[in-house]
Amino acid sequence: MTEPVTLASAETGGGDPLIILHGLFGSKRNWGVIAKALAADRRVICLDMRNHGESPWAEPMTYPAMAADVAAFIQDIATGPVDLMGHSMGGKAAMMLALMEPDLINRLIVVDIAPSTSPGTFIHYAKALKAMDLGAVGSRKDADALLAPTEPNPDIRAFLLQNLESGADGFRWRVNLDGLAASMEDLLAWPAPGAPAFDKPSLFLAGGASDYVTPDHHAGIRSLFADARIETMPGVGHWAHAEAPGLFLDHVGEFLAA
Repeated sequence: MTEPVTLASAETGGGDPLIILHGLFGSKRNWGVIAKALAADRRVICLDMRNHGESPWAEPMTYPAMAADVAAFIQDIATGPVDLMGHSMGGKAAMMLALMEPDLINRLIVVDIAPSTSPGTFIHYAKALKAMDLGAVGSRKDADALLAPTEPNPDIRAFLLQNLESGADGFRWRVNLDGLAASMEDLLAWPAPGAPAFDKPSLFLAGGASDYVTPDHHAGIRSLFADARIETMPGVGHWAHAEAPGLFLDHVGEFLAA
């Protein structure tokens, strides 16, 4: 594994730890509602992945590197294995860590991503954000108007613009746009680690309206995660935890209580 960076974290609750890894262009702040709900009977820790949020900007932006960051964090905060949940990019990092360092993980939850090359690309978002003239931005409303021609969906714009923060010198990005754009091929890929299958309980939670996990992926999931449950949330898209938090918590809560 590559040299890890120290990841920023936010935690709530107490008891056995559950660590949550966000997706591309996300942050630990995106998971506050879910973390609060799950913290009733456990310690929930949300991380900022490298090149996101309050964590350091660093190369390479690969899944082995992200897995190494999370492994170092777990070794610092826990005396035994933890439960680990990851969405999209964070789900691939979680899968990589479970396969490479299975002794660190007790149960695994992967949200709407498969161990395979992912469809589409987010590079147009990185380019659109980078092209915005932040000197012309006096408010989030201004930023939203600048982004609207590229992304007509207001919910996606709001998600992306959570990476914009204001300071004494105006607005700036909390995400390494250059680093992510340069690493997009690595982020879409799945660099199979060649490790034995992870044989502890795993939940793969798919959005029924998303194409990131389809029936074609099921055999590949079960070949790497021997005790995998694959469940689908009907009508829900890629950001399942934000689109249908109640249903999402029902699935996750049932799995963690088993």
